[in-house]
Amino acid sequence: MKIAIIGYGKMGHIVERIARERGHDIVSVIDVDNQADFDSDAFRSADVAIEFTTPATAIDNYRRAFAAGVPVVSGSTGWTSRMAEVEQMVAESDASLFWTSNFSVGVNIFFELNKRLARLMEPFPQYRPFMSETHHIHKLDHPSGTAVTLAEGIVEEHPRVNSWTEEVPAADDALIVSHIREGEVPGTHTITWDSPVDSISITHRAKSREGFALGAVMAAEWLPGHKGMQGMDALMSDLLKA
Repeated sequence: MKIAIIGYGKMGHIVERIARERGHDIVSVIDVDNQADFDSDAFRSADVAIEFTTPATAIDNYRRAFAAGVPVVSGSTGWTSRMAEVEQMVAESDASLFWTSNFSVGVNIFFELNKRLARLMEPFPQYRPFMSETHHIHKLDHPSGTAVTLAEGIVEEHPRVNSWTEEVPAADDALIVSHIREGEVPGTHTITWDSPVDSISITHRAKSREGFALGAVMAAEWLPGHKGMQGMDALMSDLLKA
């Protein structure tokens, strides 16, 4: 298939390599210095665009890709407070947007484990959860999109946690989410349920960006023919049926 890349940082380079290894053609690469290429014939020829940029630029990138008739797979985070706006844009454009906070298969298993643990802890009020996430120094948003998804999973599944916050101290019903930016860490997320006598922790630690890039390319292979807002739940469901 023909793939366009939007955002040519470290993730963009890895996506390009993996897409080529899987037999795809890269027909356009758009970065900060060639934004006019959104209007090019090469970009319009793409079957799908894979987008990893910044919270400040992602939504406009979606808009310009949809105007060119190109579906988008995106891993950009930090913009979800504008989700309703994006959903309306996708609907009005009759477009396709595959978005997830994390394309890693392992992380999506971790999402389910996190929600299961939150349900299991309901009868034990002596435990209070908190979360920490660590990423490379180039990551601009915090907490990470993955951390937000994990936090929302706990809020959804545990009756004594009604919100999440980065502020300390926090209300008793709020999950504290802390972040660290150091080195070239691909991504580590730990949820701990702490009590006066012990603690229970689960951790997902990415070893490289390869898993994220592979998941994004797999999503790009799946997206054509699927209209509207899409995500990992649908992709994972189809993969498990295969």
